[in-house]
Amino acid sequence: MKSIISTTMTLVAFAATLLSFTNFGGEGFEIFLNNKVVIQQFGKTTNAVNSLRLNQQSSNDQLTVKYYHCGQVGKNRVITIKDGQNKVLKEWRYADAAASISSSVAMNCNVKDILNLNRGKERTLNLYYSSNELPNGRLLANIVVENNPVASSK
Repeated sequence: MKSIISTTMTLVAFAATLLSFTNFGGEGFEIFLNNKVVIQQFGKTTNAVNSLRLNQQSSNDQLTVKYYHCGQVGKNRVITIKDGQNKVLKEWRYADAAASISSSVAMNCNVKDILNLNRGKERTLNLYYSSNELPNGRLLANIVVENNPVASSK
């Protein structure tokens, strides 16, 4: 009897450990600059808007967005850059991803393309994500275009 209880407790502890490392859903996104996470928000924090600072020194960099809908990848995904008056400056559309294949989750944009949208008129652009699951879109970050040589998030 003690052996059965001991084995059961061991299995429960093992299962609890495994489950603690598993993300079973919830909304969230990650923004990367050259494969380095600069913004990561899940759950209730997805409504907070952070700033991402870019400059000409980062023009050869790649910006990557990964957005998760309850652990699934969205359909008909679009990344949009808008100006301060909510005018669409550019859209990138992405093919539907195969379920849970991490490489197809990534939505890539060249920083140079984003910086070229600024044209010195505005310092701040807005990065939005939309999909079938989020048709009205979500503001993910404010992109602050700076003249100094350091790109960072705040």
